[in-house]
Amino acid sequence: MSDVEQLIVAVDGGGSKTDAVALTLDGAVVARTRGLGSSPHFLGLDASVALVDTLVREVAGDGAVLQANLYLSGLDLPIELERYRAALADKPWASAGLELDNDLFALLRAGTESRDAICVVCGTGINAVGVRADGATVRFPSLGEISGDWGGGYGLGTAALWHAARAVDGRGPQTALVGALLEAVGVASIPQLIEQLHFGQRDSAELAAVAPAILTAAANGDDVAQALVERQAEEIVAFVRAIVKRLELADRPVPVVLGGGLLDNDETRLHEAIAVGIREVAPLAELVHVRRPPIAGAALLALARAGAGPRAISLADAAFAEVLPAI
Repeated sequence: MSDVEQLIVAVDGGGSKTDAVALTLDGAVVARTRGLGSSPHFLGLDASVALVDTLVREVAGDGAVLQANLYLSGLDLPIELERYRAALADKPWASAGLELDNDLFALLRAGTESRDAICVVCGTGINAVGVRADGATVRFPSLGEISGDWGGGYGLGTAALWHAARAVDGRGPQTALVGALLEAVGVASIPQLIEQLHFGQRDSAELAAVAPAILTAAANGDDVAQALVERQAEEIVAFVRAIVKRLELADRPVPVVLGGGLLDNDETRLHEAIAVGIREVAPLAELVHVRRPPIAGAALLALARAGAGPRAISLADAAFAEVLPAI
């Protein structure tokens, strides 16, 4: 048994992709892989567990997993965490040490190691988390409109279609979003798209594909697109405001980590509006735009949970900057 390599495994899973990595306890990256999205909201519990199990076994190989940290989109409610943990009970790699939580925590650690911190992700959907040095945490259900959420690629895409429908039938102003939707979804007309969605011939999730074009249209001066971008900024600031108030962080130099597909861009209007809004609710806040993948944060959390020392964590941190962007 002494010849079996002892490994730490980390997984970061979202709606569109899942990254997994294996490291030694001294911080060396020994294997990594990427699979499809693993959010149980989209796949269902059993399919998500099966996908994660496959990726973990792939990176671990013949090694012995000492600690596995899994951070997945869709694990927002306590009962979702309980059910996922129970579904992993028969996996040998999960028997030694298992940390399970929402993927926001991986993104947060990828952006900062501060014990007072806020993280907002805006990709296909939108969500946020806040932590305080004394252990207090603020999180949100992230269940869409029924839990008060708006935005992300899906929210923006749905709103774009609402405006496009009104533009073509005369109820609303003309907008470049009509053409953007047709191109992004690959359909001949807005009425045809509406009909296909109505009869279930298309999945409404496809509307998220228009989000980048909304940012472009806003940058080009389209009034409707600009209003949507401004609303998106307001929603991000609303998350930060709620966390700052609930954790009493207004007078602290708290990092606000921003990540996700809609924030991994150079759209000036969106970023400026977010910065202005956050400065109003937390004047000392530092905006951190994550430039490395969340799996880096997942791995650093896993190493720390396994008891790795500062040197190992430092080595792994440096290694990710060189190794991980290659996928």
